[in-house]
Amino acid sequence: MDHRAISHPPQRLPASSPETMDHHTIIPSSSDHIGHHHRPMVDTIKPITKLAYRGRFCHSLPDCSNKEDDGFDGMPEYTPYDEEYLEPPEHADTVFIPRTRPGPEEEEEEELSPLNVEDIDMCERGFNKWTGDPDTTYDNKFLHHTKEYDNPRLVVRRGQEFFIRIRFCRDFYADFDDFQLEFLIGNDPTPGQQLIQLLFGVREDSDKHTDWLGSIVSVDGAQVTLSITPSANAIVGRFKMYVAIAKTRGMLRTRRDPTTDIYVLFNAWCPDDPVYLEDERQERQEYVLEDGGTIYQGDPSAVSERSWMYGQFELGVLDACIYILDSSQMLIVHRADPVKLVRKGSAMLNSQDDNGVLVGNWSDDYSMGVAPTLWTGSVKILLQYAHTGIPVCYAQCWVFAGVFNTFLRCLGIPARVITNFSSAHDNTGNLKTDLIFLHDGTPDHKNTRDSIWNYHCWNEAWMARHDLGEGLGGWQAVDATPQETSDGYYRCGPASVRAIKDGLMSQMYDAAFVFAEVNSDLVFRKRDKYGLLKTFRVDKTHVGHVILTKAVGWDRPDDITRNYKYHEGSKEDKITMARAEVYGMAREIPEYLTADARVSVKIDCKQVGLGEAFTLGIDIINDGDTEAKASFTLVGRVVFYTGVVTKEFKDHREPTMIVPANETHRVYVNVEAREYMTALGSQVSLQFVLTGQASHQYLSSIRVITLKTPPLTLVLSGVHKVGYEMYVNLKFTNPLGDSLFDVWVAMEGPGLMVFRTKYYREVAPYATLSWTEGFIPRMGGKRRMMAALDCDKLRQVWGVTRATIEYS
Repeated sequence: MDHRAISHPPQRLPASSPETMDHHTIIPSSSDHIGHHHRPMVDTIKPITKLAYRGRFCHSLPDCSNKEDDGFDGMPEYTPYDEEYLEPPEHADTVFIPRTRPGPEEEEEEELSPLNVEDIDMCERGFNKWTGDPDTTYDNKFLHHTKEYDNPRLVVRRGQEFFIRIRFCRDFYADFDDFQLEFLIGNDPTPGQQLIQLLFGVREDSDKHTDWLGSIVSVDGAQVTLSITPSANAIVGRFKMYVAIAKTRGMLRTRRDPTTDIYVLFNAWCPDDPVYLEDERQERQEYVLEDGGTIYQGDPSAVSERSWMYGQFELGVLDACIYILDSSQMLIVHRADPVKLVRKGSAMLNSQDDNGVLVGNWSDDYSMGVAPTLWTGSVKILLQYAHTGIPVCYAQCWVFAGVFNTFLRCLGIPARVITNFSSAHDNTGNLKTDLIFLHDGTPDHKNTRDSIWNYHCWNEAWMARHDLGEGLGGWQAVDATPQETSDGYYRCGPASVRAIKDGLMSQMYDAAFVFAEVNSDLVFRKRDKYGLLKTFRVDKTHVGHVILTKAVGWDRPDDITRNYKYHEGSKEDKITMARAEVYGMAREIPEYLTADARVSVKIDCKQVGLGEAFTLGIDIINDGDTEAKASFTLVGRVVFYTGVVTKEFKDHREPTMIVPANETHRVYVNVEAREYMTALGSQVSLQFVLTGQASHQYLSSIRVITLKTPPLTLVLSGVHKVGYEMYVNLKFTNPLGDSLFDVWVAMEGPGLMVFRTKYYREVAPYATLSWTEGFIPRMGGKRRMMAALDCDKLRQVWGVTRATIEYS
């Protein structure tokens, strides 16, 4: 069998959407009667222009920072003083009277030629642009922890000093010459936060009009070194920079030069920035600078790890993140506030209602795009969206969380991906999760509205919350997966994790929804013969069973469950749940529960590989002083990881048994591979729901088993050094007895290799495919290469390998 990639595989194109079209005003086809005149029937589309809104406001607030075609050409090259209205000649300097300064004692005065800028050095890399001499004192990117950004322009963090060198056409005299630096952002900047003017020379000590700081560090003839410190609450985005020199009749500026633009980011190293993060355990390295990570999936008893390439430093990613803000039409001034920026980002990362980055798809049909399980990182997604402006197909929760994490870290906000196992989705808004069963004990799918996801991934972003009460800053839960609307948009958060833990569900934003995801009661209801619902069990520990994130500095999980909730039954937990009841969470009391109800049930199973037979151990535990008669029904079904049922494959009914007092009786139920494989499709989750009765007590239990898929094997070879050629070899063996068709394989590594894919028409049963790619590392240090495989019959297949790359 030939497993080579075909030369022209079928293209997976993102689905078109009418939302991606240009905005237009549509004049309907009709005859409008105005007096005795008739307007002819037309079918015309007229573009909307700013003129259409001229009566609505004086000037629109700026909402764009990075688009070159935003209609704003930059600052004029010449601005006359208020008392001057004459247009300057073509060569403005020729009409200006040269300034003079006192000369040596034997001379009365010295005539100076007009001051003009010859060149600007943004001090990006720690060497003098004109001499080539190393100068680590003024290495801006090193000082600002931005040297990894693959961007030719200067990237700095607000609230921290950076340096610029200017070379003039002649020697600079601070007591006679006069110039200013102008930093502007937005499509119609006004002085203040959008237009920053820093004065140097004779006006340097005049009144400050901005909270940015600027000073002259040194003067070496015509070369001047400046110190600039953006305010700790500066707008985040791309600023244009000009040097404006005071002439006799006006200000003469340098021409628009994109190479002098600067990117200003949030600063986790600055105590005055709301995103400031103390660094006791190297959290800044992990949550701001780490460009790869691990996302946890599976179920609590069999947690699986999926590597993800955040790639916030890769070429074009920073511009793509700013493009997302530009596309959102978020006001420029709001970009200084991490709370508002994160909330807007949570809406823009999904395409549900604002033409955002990713299209969610849980249908199992991904023919119009890329399957969520094939993505290995965020870079390809963000670059494709920025290039086309069209939402990228497709994503599920871990993809939304991975891309959102890139967005946040790229802009300087400390962020991490967390996974909540047994995550509740409260569709009814009553802060409980209701599961409904028929009178015979089988699940009532038709009337059950809430669901329990095997796991759900979202993000946490670190910031102060001055808009909330004291002590509610720190980690904030924020979710880009479109589940429910918040203030009219599909978004969630930022919600204070501390507020969630303490049951303060009125705090902004969406704290109640996240509370239900991690701490709601799982209520089992049964329909009696009259059709009435009665509660027969309440499980207070199933939801939010464990919450994990990647540990700082290690590739292992960190259990952060206690960040979200107290120990069940503790004093603090009781206070939290009482507070939740005040906000509308009415706790249920089982109607069938008797005082001597001492029987419980548990489903036990070891980890199961895909295609393997296995055995369930059903433990009937009698903690009472009398024997109990017990019977149960066990239903096995294939489910999406969201808990949605695709197909039932097993219905086991256990006859009545006697369980002695204070003993445990185990029943074994065998599950053959052929039973679930025919129903499995592309899913890897099996759910077993047990309902039964012991004397006068109802029994219930749920167990999810995530089948372990075969791994991809990756091997690196070559010289492990920046700038030297290396190779990666991927191998995969088909474990199934059937051929795999239309197989896609993807690989990428942050700082190593961009996203690459390969297509195989068919992989025969038990056959092995091999794929080798060459690459040249761009970044050193600890690196990882990750890969994923996807086809209709087999998903959730991935692999990762790690290596240390030396710097040249």
